[in-house]
Amino acid sequence: METTSEKTDRAIVLSPSGRLDFSAAAPFQEAIEKTIAEAAGAKLAVILDCSGLDYLSSAGLRCFLIGARTAQAAGARLIVCSLQKAVSEVFDVSGFSRIMPPVADRAAAVAAL
Repeated sequence: METTSEKTDRAIVLSPSGRLDFSAAAPFQEAIEKTIAEAAGAKLAVILDCSGLDYLSSAGLRCFLIGARTAQAAGARLIVCSLQKAVSEVFDVSGFSRIMPPVADRAAAVAAL
């Protein structure tokens, strides 16, 4: 899995791509926590653009949950967008869609800020 980061004037966009499974969870968790800390310090939101994410395991879901809690504790906004069908189904079945309601795409995420 690969994760890229892009800073805009209102948010830091973190874009994971590939498979977010057990082997990729720890580095991704570290990236989320680092990004949230940076965003909170700069009064920016964090957008998780999942358009390149092909697979999401329970270990990956844990990263999203810890990210949501970390963002809440830091006073940062965390928005998930662009879920592919397989990842969206995992979000729905696991109940994460209620915890972190995803938006359609990056434009919708920016509009929600």
